[in-house]
Amino acid sequence: MISFDQVNGIFHLSNNKISYLMQIEEGNTLSHLYYGAPIPSYSGIRSYPRMDRSFSPNLPGAQDRLFSLDTLPQEYPTFGTGDFRSPAIQIRNTDGSSAQSLQYSHYKIVKEKPNLEGLPQTFGEDSETLIIFLEDAISQVQVQLNYTIFSNEPVIARSVQIHNQSDQGIQLEKVSSASIDFAKEEFELLHLPGGYSRERMLEKQPVPAGTIQLTSNRGASSHHQNPFFALAHPHTTETNGEAYGFLLIYSGNHESTIEKDSFDQIRAQIGISPLNFCWSLSPGESFQSPEALITYSNAGLQELSAAFYEVLHKHIIRSTYKEQERPVLINNWEATFFDFDRERLTKILDRAKEIGVELFVLDDGWFGHRDDDRSSLGDWFEYPGKIAGGLADFSKEVHEKGLKFGIWVEPEMISQDSELFNKHPDWIIHVPGRPAAPGRDQFILDLSRKEVQDNLYQQLKKLFSSIEIDYVKWDMNRNMTDVFSQQLDANQQGEVAHRYILGLYSLLERLTTEFPTILFESCAGGGGRFDAGMLYYMPQVWTSDNTDPICRIQIQSGTSLVYPISTMGAHIADIPSHQTRRKTPIETRSDVASSGLLGLELDLAKLDSDDLNVLKMKINFYKANRVLIQFGNFIRLLSPFENNDAAWSFISHDQSECLVYYFQTLQQPEPAFKPLKLRGLDPYAIYQSDAGDITATGAELMQLGIWVNQQKHGDFYSSALKFNKIGEIDNADAND
Repeated sequence: MISFDQVNGIFHLSNNKISYLMQIEEGNTLSHLYYGAPIPSYSGIRSYPRMDRSFSPNLPGAQDRLFSLDTLPQEYPTFGTGDFRSPAIQIRNTDGSSAQSLQYSHYKIVKEKPNLEGLPQTFGEDSETLIIFLEDAISQVQVQLNYTIFSNEPVIARSVQIHNQSDQGIQLEKVSSASIDFAKEEFELLHLPGGYSRERMLEKQPVPAGTIQLTSNRGASSHHQNPFFALAHPHTTETNGEAYGFLLIYSGNHESTIEKDSFDQIRAQIGISPLNFCWSLSPGESFQSPEALITYSNAGLQELSAAFYEVLHKHIIRSTYKEQERPVLINNWEATFFDFDRERLTKILDRAKEIGVELFVLDDGWFGHRDDDRSSLGDWFEYPGKIAGGLADFSKEVHEKGLKFGIWVEPEMISQDSELFNKHPDWIIHVPGRPAAPGRDQFILDLSRKEVQDNLYQQLKKLFSSIEIDYVKWDMNRNMTDVFSQQLDANQQGEVAHRYILGLYSLLERLTTEFPTILFESCAGGGGRFDAGMLYYMPQVWTSDNTDPICRIQIQSGTSLVYPISTMGAHIADIPSHQTRRKTPIETRSDVASSGLLGLELDLAKLDSDDLNVLKMKINFYKANRVLIQFGNFIRLLSPFENNDAAWSFISHDQSECLVYYFQTLQQPEPAFKPLKLRGLDPYAIYQSDAGDITATGAELMQLGIWVNQQKHGDFYSSALKFNKIGEIDNADAND
C-alpha cells in the first residue's frame, strides 16, 4: 500500500479507494501533491509549477526566484523561514527565536501500527505505516510524520512525534497532528458547532479568503465545537460530490485551521489548541501528538460518513460490546432527580420489567451524603441509608427481576463539601493565591497528578468489585478554568490541560481493562465530550442532555455525519420536556429515541396504561429491529437543518430489510405532496411493507419514492415504515 520512487523522491500511499502523494522538493522540502480517488500509477504531472511570486522569499542560497515555501503546498509547514501561512508546528528555541526549517532526512515503512503511548489511536493488522523523518540542522529538532493507511478504508491516519536531539531545552508552542495543502479549489466548510443541549448543529459556509479557526479551549472537546470539519466541493450532496473529512482522536482542547491564501490555495490543519499550550522538551525528550483521521469521498457526504463509521468501528472502538446488541435501559434521573428511595425506585423497576426494559441505571445521588449537586463528589462510597438494604442488595433485586444494573459516577470532579476535599484541598486545579471559580459548586481534580489518578482508581475499583454492576455512566459536568497544577514548575504550566487528558486516558485504560464486562458510557453534560478519543475507551456516549425529540432530530442527524448509530445514547423522556417545556406525542419521542441506543428517562409509575402500552409496543419493535438499527447501514434522507421534516433509514447489509423513520416538525396548511425517495436498496429486489399496503421493487422505492405526508397529522408527527425483501425480479427481464 506504500511505495517510494527514489529517483523522483515520490511517496505514494494507495488502496482501492484513495491515493496520497508527496514529493521531496528543492531544499529537501516535503511537498504535498495529491489526495483523492485512487490512481494506479503516478507519472509526475502534478509537480508544483515554478514562478517568481512577488514578496515570496526563496530558500537560502537559491540560484533563482522561482521556488518559495510561501506558495508551495507542503506536508508539514514551519514558521519563520519563508512561509507566511499558518504553521503546523511552532517551536521556541533556546535563543528565543521561532524559526525552523524542517528538511527531509529519511523514511521507513512498517507493517505493524506504531503504538502512540498513552493516547487513544487507530489499530488493525490490515494496515501499513509510512514514517518520514524531517530535521532542522540548526536547532537539531527531528519531526517524525506518521501516515497509516488501511487496506480497505478511504482514510489516512496521521500523527507527529517531535524529538529534541539538541543539548538544550526547547518549548513546543503549537503541534498540529495533520496539515494538508490543497491547490486552487472551491470548497465549502462543514463543521459541528453548538452549545449545551444543542450539540453538533451542522453548519455550512463557503471558505473565504483569510483564516478560519474552529476551537475549544474548555479542557474538553466540548458541546461548542466538535473536533471535526469537512471540506466539500460546492453543491456536494449526500450522494454526489467530493468531500474531505478531518477528525481528531482527542478529548481535550483542539483547534482546526482552514486558511485560503492569495492564490486560492487552502491549508487545512487539526490538532491540540495552541492557546495556553506550551510543552517544555528537555534534551533527549520526545512529544507525541494525538492522531488525526483524514477521510475522502467522491460520492457525497453519505460515503464520507460511512468511512468514519467503518474506521471508528473497526479501528478505534475496542470494547467487547462493540459487536454486541446494546440493552434497552431506563435511567431514573429525570424521573426522580435526587429525590428517591428504594420504594420509589422499585416501582419504576417493576414497571420497566413489564414493558421490556433490560437495564436499570441508578443516576446521581447514591453516594457520600448527596441530596443535591452541592456535595460529595469525590466520595465514591455508598450514602448510608439512602437506599434501604444498601446498593448491593438493590443490585441483587434488579438482577433477580431479570434486569441488569448500572450506576452513575462523575470521578473527575470534586465538591468542596466532601471528605476527599477535606483531606486533599490541594488536589483541585486552581491558581494558588487566586480565588478559584466554581462551576455547579464543584471543582476539577488535577488528573495530571499520579496520586489523584491512583486514588480514583482505588475508589472505583472497590465500588465496581463490591457490587454487581453491568453498566457505568461516566459523567463530566464542568469545563476547565484556573488551569494550574501545583505539581509542575512555572515553565510547565502550559502543559496542564494536555497532561490532564493524558491522566484521564491512563485512568480509563486501567479501569476498562480491569472491568471488561462493564458497559461504559461516556457523558459530559450530555454530548460535551463526544469524540473519537472517548470512544477508544467507551463504545457509546450520551448524545445530549436534551431529550426533546424535535431538538434531538437535529442533534442526532448532525452527530451522524461522523459517528455511527451504535455510539449514540437516546432516551424517551417525559412531557413537558425538561429542556424546552414542549409537549410531543409519545410515539414521536419513541421513534426518535429508537433511532439510537434506546433508553427511557421518565417515571413509569406515573404513566397511564395507554402510554405504557405504546412504550411496550415500541420497545418490542426496537428489539425486533435492534441489529438493523445499531449495526445496519444508516442513511440520511431528509435533512432537519434544511426542511420542516426529516427522514432517515436503516438498511441491512444484505439489503433484505429497510426501516424508515419520517418526522414532521410543524403541520402546514394544505401541504404539497412530496415523495420520499429511499436509497441503498437492491433495485431488483421486491420489498413489502409490514402493513402489506406497499409492494414495490427497490428501483421503484428509490426512483419513484413513497408518499409520506398524505394526511394532516399535526405538529411533531412521526412514522415508522418497515420493508422486507419478499422476492426479486429477473435482471434480464428488467433490462428488456
